[in-house]
Amino acid sequence: MNESKLSSKRCLPCEGRVEKLRSEQINDLLSEIPSWNCIDEHHLSKSLFFEDFAQALEFTNQLGAIAESEAHHPEIVLNWGRVDLRIWTHAIGGLSENDFILAAKFDEL
Repeated sequence: MNESKLSSKRCLPCEGRVEKLRSEQINDLLSEIPSWNCIDEHHLSKSLFFEDFAQALEFTNQLGAIAESEAHHPEIVLNWGRVDLRIWTHAIGGLSENDFILAAKFDEL
């Protein structure tokens, strides 16, 4: 699978020193991760479905490893056969490029 422009980048620490992305920037970046939803210009959201709990758990563990390597941690809700994801930059209370990078990396799983 070819790496998208976003997935080849690394999440950079922001610690609140970046501005929230604006609508136009969000829309441009969403075009690279079309399977994700943007909710109220605040966070990215996606649900994935699996045959059983074990597969959902295995996928969740893979997500966790990516999140840890990027030092950018999403909200992950694990259910039987389902994983719900929400990503935003907590330090700024909204979206930064890091959120889109992480989503693109998740999509490569």
